[in-house]
Amino acid sequence: MPHLTILYTPDLDRPVANGGTEMRALCTALANTMREQRDEAGQPVFPTGGVRVLAYPATHCSIADGGAAGRAAGGTGEYAFVYLNLRIARGRSPAVHQAVGRALDAVIHEHFAPLLATRHIGITLQIDEGNEVYNSRNSSLHPLFTQG
Repeated sequence: MPHLTILYTPDLDRPVANGGTEMRALCTALANTMREQRDEAGQPVFPTGGVRVLAYPATHCSIADGGAAGRAAGGTGEYAFVYLNLRIARGRSPAVHQAVGRALDAVIHEHFAPLLATRHIGITLQIDEGNEVYNSRNSSLHPLFTQG
């Protein structure tokens, strides 16, 4: 862990010129930001081998009033939505939670600023701290980043 899952309306997969966005670029920027985070002692907040950012377009969706208010406001009535959920293991301080949230939010805001200025889009970022009742991990990734 950490695992950042992004769910979004499929219209965002369109070309940027047609109101879409580059989701792969967003995933990369978010992963880089997660790897850059440091705790109060200057140590990495997240292990490099545990950083995962996965984005999925929703096959089916319905948002708000279906576009009526957007059309009434002079827009197309097409709404977009992005939900980002970062799931992390327990043990980090509230200050680290806030710092990570602000850092990710800054990347998200910068990435989506052009769309927020030109269309109706909702964006939500949540960070959840795991309260695992069972946790099994099998990975050949972590050793790549822990070798001396």
